[in-house]
Amino acid sequence: MLSLASLQDRFADAVIMGHVDPVLGYLAGGTNPRGRLGIHRRHYETSLITALCDKFPATAWLAGADVVAAAAREYIRAHPPSRPCIAEYGGGFPDFLSSYGRAATIPYMQSFAEFERAVGDVSIAVDFPPLQWREVANAGPERLLDLNVTLQPGLRYLHSAWGVDELMTMYLEDSQRETFVMSEADTFVEIRGARGALSIARIDPATFAFRAALNSGDSIASAAERALERDATFDAGGALQRLVLSGLATRLSDALGGVSA
Repeated sequence: MLSLASLQDRFADAVIMGHVDPVLGYLAGGTNPRGRLGIHRRHYETSLITALCDKFPATAWLAGADVVAAAAREYIRAHPPSRPCIAEYGGGFPDFLSSYGRAATIPYMQSFAEFERAVGDVSIAVDFPPLQWREVANAGPERLLDLNVTLQPGLRYLHSAWGVDELMTMYLEDSQRETFVMSEADTFVEIRGARGALSIARIDPATFAFRAALNSGDSIASAAERALERDATFDAGGALQRLVLSGLATRLSDALGGVSA
């Protein structure tokens, strides 16, 4: 007799890949087990394809809705969900799409789809109470360098070799242009969303490196080093102050996550 885990694997394979025959004997009741299982397969595919397409409407506008839907169908078979939350599903879809069908002919396809995913993530974020500058000052200059700064949940930092932010802005504003020439140049973009509001802004490479490093969990000292690699004149103290006074930081903490006194 099959173990429960093996049986679950077979049913997952039947629903995801359509290998139905190995599980038909386990489907009791009714007269058409293959048809009943087919209903579950169609519901599974439709739900995930719809979820992916709903996350990437701008990408469908760029590559074609038919291409994105077809790619989504292949993606869910190759990369079924590993977690129960559909909202978190599809992180690898931009990379998958960039090599699929007509989308593969668009050199900035992956960058644009990743940009859209970031926009979608931050658009539903809710701001936390901002960190106050006096809390930073109270930490003291020597201790401060070893601390971490948590940023608002609605912040994303994207670096691209293309000006995909311009194309996304055009889509979001529904502006019509007779021609659009995609710029091929390094762009460093900060995306911020809070309670439905959205802002997209290019920032200089050093500031980008500093904020992106902090957002990834680096200490202030480590983030400053990354910024200085971009610009030897970078003022980490001034950059930290601008970040805090802009309301983009929410807390100071040590390496173990404890809140700084």
